[in-house]
Amino acid sequence: MKRQIAAFIAVGSTAALTHMSVVVLLVELLDWHAAVSNIAGFGVAFSVSFNGHARYTFPQPAEQRAEACRRFILIAMTSFSLNQIIYTYALILFGPVFYIPLLAVVLLGVAVFTFTMSRYWAFALRSKAA
Repeated sequence: MKRQIAAFIAVGSTAALTHMSVVVLLVELLDWHAAVSNIAGFGVAFSVSFNGHARYTFPQPAEQRAEACRRFILIAMTSFSLNQIIYTYALILFGPVFYIPLLAVVLLGVAVFTFTMSRYWAFALRSKAA
């Protein structure tokens, strides 16, 4: 379990850094709104997150990756929905000047949900040869 948590933190941190980098680039270079940039950041970070978790955090045999991916998409979409609702509200409440720390807090908050659902459902596939 300790190895799994360490791998989750490493993969999750990489995905979160990817997510935040996309948001910052879009806001700072293209003058996009932070909430809209958050959608693009999620899209790019999804592949980092799924591939890292499927290989390192919750290793899956190749034949089970498609099912794990379908399940992980549902978890990720739920997490992102929570992320976007909370992030948009926080931007309204605290102002867009705080878009980076607000995003960091929101990403950390949804990570607990993502880990729990990934461990006990998305990647909890069993071998069919029992």
